[in-house]
Amino acid sequence: MRGFILTNAYPNGEKFIRQAQRIADELRGLGAEVDVLKNGEVYAYVNAKGEVGVETKKAYDFAVYLDKDKYLGRALERAGIRLFNPAAAVEICDDKLTTYFALQDKGLPLIESIPAPLCYTQGAIPDEKFLGKIATRLGFPLVVKESYGSCGIGVHLVHGIEELTEIGKKLLHRPHFYQRFLSKAAGRDIRVIVIGGKAVAAMARIAQKGEFRSNIELGGRGEKILLTPQQQAVAEGAAKALGLDYCGVDLLETENGVVVCEVNSNAFFDGLEAATGVNVAALYAKHILSNMT
Repeated sequence: MRGFILTNAYPNGEKFIRQAQRIADELRGLGAEVDVLKNGEVYAYVNAKGEVGVETKKAYDFAVYLDKDKYLGRALERAGIRLFNPAAAVEICDDKLTTYFALQDKGLPLIESIPAPLCYTQGAIPDEKFLGKIATRLGFPLVVKESYGSCGIGVHLVHGIEELTEIGKKLLHRPHFYQRFLSKAAGRDIRVIVIGGKAVAAMARIAQKGEFRSNIELGGRGEKILLTPQQQAVAEGAAKALGLDYCGVDLLETENGVVVCEVNSNAFFDGLEAATGVNVAALYAKHILSNMT
């Protein structure tokens, strides 16, 4: 069995390489032949006949897709390579609001969210009437999120209309949306790793003082927790609804149980492994090979 781990062509930090290497090592330990490749070392093309193809170093059976390039992912699948995760699932999870729309009819608890109008006109200014409607409906504080981003980057807590207008100007030409702020969940969330439809480990992430985002990359710390039946069901339901082999589901706690905050198809597992002692890379490797035999 031969596969490769695909990373972004321009990895932003050692954690990206470390994640890929950990999965590769576990796969090799189970007898698979595995390469770690960057996007660009593997590339897709459409020829003059309209045929889609890919160029790879070798013939591969599967790929662990740690990139978010929707074009290459779909080309690899057309070439007969099994992707973990599937290209469509990665594409959905890359856009936070598209993720929400994909989950909206699956019986899962979500956060009230409103997309911002897209702007393609240079020199335009945010629509004050629209921002006023957002403020009236969601109240302050409220959360503004860029649709694309990870590790808490592009997530803003806004306390008033002037601040909302300034954020609106900053993000006017970027896809973004607005969410109701859940005060009970401020500075804390639950990260659940789901593999093969089963929650295998979970931690509470607690933000550092003065920070409402609990991401480990922003200084948060992780604590091992045991999931309640509702928490487990929501996390597993989100993964199943999106067709993911592997993901990190982020849950926020409310007075009525948890809601889905985000679903990350390429969730980092260093922090969770340290907090829980669970070898996530090994579990993922076993899932991959069991689905290739």
